[in-house]
This record gives sequence, structure tokens and C-alpha cells, in this order.
Amino acid sequence: MKRTLQAIYRRLFSTFGPQRWWPGETPFEVAVGAILTQNTAWTNAARAIARLKEENLLHAGRLGKVPEKRLALLIRSSGYFNQKAKRLRTFARYLLTRYGGRMGRMKEVPLAPLREELLGLSGIGPETADSILLYALDKPAFVVDAYTRRILARHSLISWEASYEEIQGLFMSHLPAETSLFNEYHALLVALGKGLCQAHPKCHLCPLRDLGRLRLETSPAKIRP
Repeated sequence: MKRTLQAIYRRLFSTFGPQRWWPGETPFEVAVGAILTQNTAWTNAARAIARLKEENLLHAGRLGKVPEKRLALLIRSSGYFNQKAKRLRTFARYLLTRYGGRMGRMKEVPLAPLREELLGLSGIGPETADSILLYALDKPAFVVDAYTRRILARHSLISWEASYEEIQGLFMSHLPAETSLFNEYHALLVALGKGLCQAHPKCHLCPLRDLGRLRLETSPAKIRP
């Protein structure tokens, strides 16, 4: 499995190049983006972030105090805006109460207990929690999304029914726990999923169509982002 994952990474990197994720000017903005992009395209979440910037609300103290109805209207483009308004306020208040509103203090907490804290917040599931950990806090937590599941299942590397934890464990047990690697790998899988491995896949164009041969040819040397 280690060589297979290495082969996938190398082929995707050579095909798509570095992705330079996640767009965001501050760790707090990245965390907000992770919540806003739930069940929607990034372009919709980006429009909501732009509105928050216009209102000078990308700050835990201000975001935690803004009336929920007003916040929902500002982030309307992200979809499920009433739910996401509650989730944003919950996260902002958690950050204020637990860490004085400072993402830097939050980053000092070890990965495992910090992940449990995030998962304890209403509306924060594994994918959102790991996105915050990886992209906002530079923690080596591999993010699993629908694209990851689809790509691996179509190549018979997992079952379609595999749990989030099973899929995440596949990467985290066979790859070095490096934030930059996990960051780039997840972004490359998204690039493949969006571009080719869609609901109606373009398998004849897929850079992984010869994965069996790639797996055999891949050396056991370490991979680097």
C-alpha cells in the first residue's frame, strides 16, 4: 500500500503540479473557510468570505458578537447559511473562550486532543476539523473528502463503505506525518476529482489509469511535496 500511495502522489504531482492550498490570509480566515465550504463549491464559500471581509468581521471577537440573522445574510452564497452562521459563531466563541481568540495559542495544543475539541463543537465533523488542523494550524491530519473516497474506491483500494477513519488511517499509517505532504496530497486528489474523476468519469484521460504498472515501478524512496 505504501508504494501505491507513493505512485499516486508522484503521478498526480507530475500531472497537476503544486496546488498551493489553502487560500486565506490568516489562520482564522482559513478556519472560517473550512466551515463555509461544507457542502458547497469553494467559489461560493469565497464569495461569503469576501462579504465578511467587507464588513470587517474576519476576527473572532467581532464574528462571535454579530447577530446570527445578519451573519446568515452575509454568508448566503455559501448555502445552508443559517446552519453555517451558527457554526461560525460557535467556533468564534470557542476560540475566544478557550484560547483568547488566538489561533497561535490553539496551535500549541497537540493534534489528538485538539482534534477531539474541534469534533466536540456543533456542526464540526471530521473533514472540517481536519481541514482546520491541516490548513489553518499546520497539523499533520490527512483530510478525507468525497473526491478521495471516489478515487480510491474506483481503483479498488478501499470499499465504497469504508469509514472516514479507515480512509484517513490508510494515508496516515503509510506516509510520513508531514503537514506539507498531506496538504499537497489532498489538494492533488481534489484536482483529479474535479477535473476527471467526476460522477461521470473521464477514465481514458486519468493519470492513474495505469496504476497497477505505476505501483510496480515506484521505488520505496521517500516522497516529498
